[in-house]
Amino acid sequence: MRYLSRTPAPPLDRFIDDIYCLSGEPRHRRVNVPPMPSAHLFVNLGDPVRLRDSDPSVPPAVFTDGWFMGLWTRRFLLEYPARVRVVGVHFKPWGMSPFVGVPPADLRNRWVPVDAVWNRSLDRIRHQVDATASATAAMRVLEDELRSRLAAEPPRGLELVRRTGGRLEISHGAVPVGVLTDAAGVGVNHLATQFKSHVGVTPKAVARIYRFARLILSIDTQHPVAWPDLAHTAGFFDQAHLSREFKDFTGHTPTEYLALRRRFPAQAGFPPDDGPMPAA
Repeated sequence: MRYLSRTPAPPLDRFIDDIYCLSGEPRHRRVNVPPMPSAHLFVNLGDPVRLRDSDPSVPPAVFTDGWFMGLWTRRFLLEYPARVRVVGVHFKPWGMSPFVGVPPADLRNRWVPVDAVWNRSLDRIRHQVDATASATAAMRVLEDELRSRLAAEPPRGLELVRRTGGRLEISHGAVPVGVLTDAAGVGVNHLATQFKSHVGVTPKAVARIYRFARLILSIDTQHPVAWPDLAHTAGFFDQAHLSREFKDFTGHTPTEYLALRRRFPAQAGFPPDDGPMPAA
């Protein structure tokens, strides 16, 4: 499977990590996806993609067209078809807010069809993408759509969230919330309210996800792993704290994860493979 991506030009880059095209035959048809610091837009141009929530009370979903997904605080399972063709967006945790009229809290651990957010727009977008001759042109179609939908004035409180969220991004979640509030000149409750409004979760929850993302992307599966040192570097209290987070976010212990990654190595230069894990 091939992954091509581009970082959009300003001002979209303040809200979006990358716009990408995913195509071809997947190495693994079923993958577990841990929480990552991203919200998502998917435009599916191929066969249906299936999603199963790790919460057993949530019914499985089948995505045939396009859908938005807010920030996830728990893992989920994706089932790819035999051939994949998807154009998508990785938003920063706060990045979906100026493009959609749906409160991000309503999209946390959820998915909604594109047409439910951008009224009757999906067929037009898919037609434009299908008419392109290259992945680069397809990504440009989606970038132009996003540029046309970016709010002229940012929603109230978004700039505060973007600035403080940016510090969490750069520090990989290592900045205490008290330091963020002192730097911003606001109270803890006010910052939490604004994060819930524009991200769907508190800054503490965002920091937790950034911290785990740093951990899982820093593991070198080809060499012995010094878990205590890794826990310290990634900002965990101790190895026990790391182990609890690992189990909560992936469903595996660190040792189980390492064995899985050694059995199924990530594909070099393929970012979606770094966090998600093959599922039996």
